[in-house]
Amino acid sequence: MTNEILFVTNKKEEKILRKKTALFDFKKFTAKEVRDLVTRMRKIMRAANGIGLSANQIGLDLRMFVAEIPDADGGTKFYSIFNPVVEKIDGEKKLLEEGCLSVPGKYGNVERATRVTVSGFDKYGKPVRIKAWGLLAHVFQHEIDHLNGIVFIDKAKQVFENDQAAPAKTEKK
Repeated sequence: MTNEILFVTNKKEEKILRKKTALFDFKKFTAKEVRDLVTRMRKIMRAANGIGLSANQIGLDLRMFVAEIPDADGGTKFYSIFNPVVEKIDGEKKLLEEGCLSVPGKYGNVERATRVTVSGFDKYGKPVRIKAWGLLAHVFQHEIDHLNGIVFIDKAKQVFENDQAAPAKTEKK
């Protein structure tokens, strides 16, 4: 399943990854098609050991992403957000190490806001508004960047290979 993920190392695939995605139109999909899309993306993300996946990373020109983040109780919290918009950026900015399923073997420190408010729609087409902080805020910003054609290596302060020693994972700026 992970072979469905597009890579920046392939010029044709990179072109798709660097294009801003089209708004998701719920009228063009049945409820089952939307559920199936979310399920498929969740399976692909999990098979690749990811914590986020945008539709364009599997070649779909759709403005939506899925994310699954560890929660405080030792479980995970799953999100699927359609037509996401960062409404508010709050708090300090922090450098955190990022990787990407579309940029295998590379990591880098990216500065992002520690708190954001994201609005959009859930898989039923109902409006959602999520106040996110920490890792969740970081992941939401990473995935929304994808939907805007931006890959983390465009913003990373330093990019390093998987086998290189990583710089400090968090720094205040």
